[in-house]
Amino acid sequence: MSHPPEPPSIRAPPRPSLLALSYLAFISLGLPDAVLGVAWPSIRDTFTLPQTALGAVLATAASAYFTSGLFAGRFMRTAGIGTLLAGSTVLAATGVVGYAASPAFALFLAAACVVGFGSGAIDAGLNTYAAHHFGARHMTWLHAAYSTGAALGPVLMTALLTRGAGWRAGYAAIGAVLALLVVAFTVMRRQWNGGPSPRTDETPEASASPAAVDPTSPGITAWAALRRPSVWLQITIFFLYSGVEITAGQWSYTLLTEARGAGTAAAGTSVSLYWGGILAGRVVLGFVVERVGNVRLLRLGTVGVITGALLFALSGVPAALGLALLGFSLAPIFPGLMAETPRRVGTDAAAHAVGFQVSAATLGVAAVPSIAGFLGEWLGLAAIAPLILGVAVLLALSHEALIALADRPTPSGTKSGRA
Repeated sequence: MSHPPEPPSIRAPPRPSLLALSYLAFISLGLPDAVLGVAWPSIRDTFTLPQTALGAVLATAASAYFTSGLFAGRFMRTAGIGTLLAGSTVLAATGVVGYAASPAFALFLAAACVVGFGSGAIDAGLNTYAAHHFGARHMTWLHAAYSTGAALGPVLMTALLTRGAGWRAGYAAIGAVLALLVVAFTVMRRQWNGGPSPRTDETPEASASPAAVDPTSPGITAWAALRRPSVWLQITIFFLYSGVEITAGQWSYTLLTEARGAGTAAAGTSVSLYWGGILAGRVVLGFVVERVGNVRLLRLGTVGVITGALLFALSGVPAALGLALLGFSLAPIFPGLMAETPRRVGTDAAAHAVGFQVSAATLGVAAVPSIAGFLGEWLGLAAIAPLILGVAVLLALSHEALIALADRPTPSGTKSGRA
């Protein structure tokens, strides 16, 4: 199916110091996100928990993440992105160290709440800045940096578990890395508000005023942004995307070891290939995204997600194959949608929309894996793979609806992304 060609955007070169820090930040933020699935059987044994308790951890972190994302746009406009990033990284580092030190599961949940508050604001702040100041290529590679951390996290945790060091050592190491990131954000916090010229978008309305595209300048209210149908479609897609990504990433290890009889090393390798597939996809696709087009890659990605989920659901197919394809196909979706946000929802609504999208993604992190946990208890762990496939189909259908709304030509020849 064809769609109108995507117009080019013009922007000043990104400031090298901020670009480098953004890459390091995305790597560091990816480290704790992917290790929970590998650490969970050990954490469950430590605190004597049922399978469904994983949903409680995800729901607690996601609720805090959700709340943080809702208010991120307001925080950016009042305190500035630099201050927001520095303060939020302190929270994230504190929470991860709290994971390692928790003597009881209730305190582990409290640490998850602290991590969620910090990570949600960091996610929204970095993505908002990148959507305005970096191109689609850097946006894709920034999320490849996140995937680097997400791929290294399970490797680190698996290595420590197989050597008998325990899951607490893994979280302690990650907390130390985040502590270094706190120092970097604090030292450079003033530079974010004086970054390169913001993106000059493709529509006449967006390019008419530089303030309209600056995430720290006044824009429309959050309620006004929510009146735009494209904002709601983006919210829906981020919810479904995160549901697929996190359910596959967090439950596949348990499913493989406890339902399909895979060994620790084989299951850990499969999970690493999944997160590594997301990383590889973002690195490779970053070289071609501006030539092929964001929207075209997004559509191809949704088809691949369905195919990978189907292969993983078939127990006769090697799990590593389905997970690797699923990860590679998920690769362009999150960064591609973030990069398209100012165009599709309007630059005046972008800061709020990015915050809502981060919140929707965290709601998906809480809801879909929790549903998977209940299905696993009720029908058996094998039921989780078909659930992933069903959500993947809904993801593809929702993105097609967004294309029909936000990318349709208007009488003036531009694209409609506003109500």
